[in-house]
Amino acid sequence: MDATELVTLAGRLAASEISADEFLRLAALEVNEAGASTTDPYTPDLARAARCGFPEVIYGSGKTADSIVKIAEQLLANDQRVLATRIDAEKAAEIVARLPTARYNEVGRTLRVDVSQSLQPVGNVAVITAGTSDLPVAEEARETLDWMGVGALVVHDVGVAGPHRLPERLAEFDDADAIVVVAGMEGALPSVVGGYVPCPVFAVPTSVGYGANLGGLSALLAMLNSCASNVAVVNIDAGFKAGYLAGLVATRRCT
Repeated sequence: MDATELVTLAGRLAASEISADEFLRLAALEVNEAGASTTDPYTPDLARAARCGFPEVIYGSGKTADSIVKIAEQLLANDQRVLATRIDAEKAAEIVARLPTARYNEVGRTLRVDVSQSLQPVGNVAVITAGTSDLPVAEEARETLDWMGVGALVVHDVGVAGPHRLPERLAEFDDADAIVVVAGMEGALPSVVGGYVPCPVFAVPTSVGYGANLGGLSALLAMLNSCASNVAVVNIDAGFKAGYLAGLVATRRCT
């Protein structure tokens, strides 16, 4: 594909005539048909599990279903379990058709393929949400913990608008190794949780909220300014990142 053809294809993408996945697929086809490159545009980091304790995770947004399948197949061939995030339902259907053992979580937009039937859970992490609108991000965190083999407890809908709800459920996670707190709006819940528990709290601001929420920015800034000293903050809607960090804490405590 020459520069003119690529610009034309990009123009179709900008005009919403084709999807991002279709753009990537057509661009890859043109390159391969022209003989310019037959090399796959990805190189899975198969040594990451040995270095970091867990395999590489596939970020699905912007990747074609075919690319995700090929990356997953390489991971599985090396006896590494697969986690892919930000997978929409249409793409998931294509992947599951080719990887029948894959399991898709439509709410969390995650897809997993385990190399064994089950893992004996280690550690104990609580995933807490302020409201049910935060559930997709919380599910991404929970699926990440499941993939890591970490025991996960989910506590939903205990935001500060109903302040009696959190104290009523404290006993459920008083022995947690780490806690993930997912909240939008004003982002106050992580500070409240942090004031009750003796473990790290990983706060996840979500893009849930009205206009002045600014797509989660106001919650992010509020969490960064938390006066609870055990609260650390990840990026907006980054359920995977918070789940992974909490899972590392839990697994390190158990070794």
